[in-house]
Amino acid sequence: MTYPLDFSRQIDEAIHSLLAHAGGFFDALAVVIDTFAGGLETVTAWLTPWGLVILATGIGAWRIGKGFALFALLATLYIIYSGYSEHASITLALTLSSTFFSLLIGIPLGIWSARRARVGSVVRTLLDFMQTMPAFVYLIPATILFGLGRPPGIFATILFSMPPVVRLTDLGIRQVSAARLEAGIAFGCTPWQLLWKVQLPAAQPSIMAGVNQTIMMAMSMVIIASMVGAGGLGNDILSSIQQLDIGLGLQSGIVVVLMAILLDRLSASFARRRER
Repeated sequence: MTYPLDFSRQIDEAIHSLLAHAGGFFDALAVVIDTFAGGLETVTAWLTPWGLVILATGIGAWRIGKGFALFALLATLYIIYSGYSEHASITLALTLSSTFFSLLIGIPLGIWSARRARVGSVVRTLLDFMQTMPAFVYLIPATILFGLGRPPGIFATILFSMPPVVRLTDLGIRQVSAARLEAGIAFGCTPWQLLWKVQLPAAQPSIMAGVNQTIMMAMSMVIIASMVGAGGLGNDILSSIQQLDIGLGLQSGIVVVLMAILLDRLSASFARRRER
């Protein structure tokens, strides 16, 4: 005789109890997330597709070089003339919003984890859990807590994309050499000054690598978040799956790939000094 271990009902009851007792908090959080994401969408709409073409090409030329600037120009022109510029703009705003909140939480958490061994062991275990959980699972509690629309999509994206920046911030700070720390202490640095003037500058490449990975994971999750009404290019891909439309899926998928390459290369360029 078998006794299956099933605690799904208890988890479901806990989520609904949390919603019943802290519904006001989640409503306020939804307003903050929606307002911020809506503001970014307004900015990207104000820039217009051609403004984003100029911005991507200019930053590409400044940070990477003429070759990548040409690629950025061709990629953004393809997005415009394929008719996906509006949805691409929404996806960009959702990605940047999710990345902002992920960094706002993740970098301080990574610093705390690196400076406190017990906190670090707990946080790393939690990150293992977050990174191995299937992405679709995050949409379930997000939808229960926030309903449909941008807030649940962004909330689920934050949970999915935050672990890399926490891990790499933690790693970067822990790998600062003891000689640098001793030199900072010898010059009379307080713990706060030691963090800001020694550890964070030395850990910057690792932290920026975490930022890059967070952006890429946010981009991938934002597409999945269309299932709860987040909008953007995910709607086109979801429609192509529902209609078995290979052409629509491939064309919108190419737009996602081009945006991912642009965001990846541009964000990675800030992790290193520009070559002369």
